[in-house]
Amino acid sequence: MRPPVTRQRTSQHIWVAVFTLAVAAGAVSTPHAGTPAADRSTFDLSMVAEPPLQQYRAMRRMHAQSERFDHEGWMDAWTEFDSAGFRYQIVAERGSDTVRNKVLRTLLRREQELIATGDFGRGELTPDNYEFGPETSHGDLRYVTIKPRRKDAMLIDGRMVLRVDGELLRVEGVLAKNPSFWTSHVEFTRHYARVDGVRVPVATESIARVKLAGRSRLNVGYEYESVNGRPVTTAALPSPGGIARASAR
Repeated sequence: MRPPVTRQRTSQHIWVAVFTLAVAAGAVSTPHAGTPAADRSTFDLSMVAEPPLQQYRAMRRMHAQSERFDHEGWMDAWTEFDSAGFRYQIVAERGSDTVRNKVLRTLLRREQELIATGDFGRGELTPDNYEFGPETSHGDLRYVTIKPRRKDAMLIDGRMVLRVDGELLRVEGVLAKNPSFWTSHVEFTRHYARVDGVRVPVATESIARVKLAGRSRLNVGYEYESVNGRPVTTAALPSPGGIARASAR
């Protein structure tokens, strides 16, 4: 006879399943041209594409919460990326042991593994991974649909949101593939901003509908110390208020 599924065992299974969401939310990526796809998109990606981010050091502030199980955890970590790979150092944490160990630590460890093995490119905004277009506009914003070329939990079925001048503000939608049996729907938003002239992700928000646990949330923020080998000036850092206003649009 199988042992009964306790509340604790169920919540641990759920958090293990949701870690794929954490990887998608935590990873640092920017649109770039990549390898040309076989068919032409209705949107010219070169308008927003830039060379991949080569190097950065940033404080990553992470918060995850399961509403029904009342599990919540926070973690701050220095993260670094360069030609040697991805490294992190946890400097502060509090809250649920399950959330911190099963989600937030897994976020960092899994991202490190993906970069080390070269699998990180599966989630990048390139023609290899997405079809781009068509484009619509509303007020001072432009919207470009992005359709994944395959079912992959690191890809998003949704849209890019840009300013009229073509500056990318955010990418939003749902994961192209549910990470596991436990998750039925994952909403995802990544915000971008210019830091010393370089476009970088500055915040991600994700909400998963999880069986037996209701909605589970994950928020990640980035505070850059250096980008592409240069120290970041304080004036170049985006304000939290600016991100909030962009998200509300």
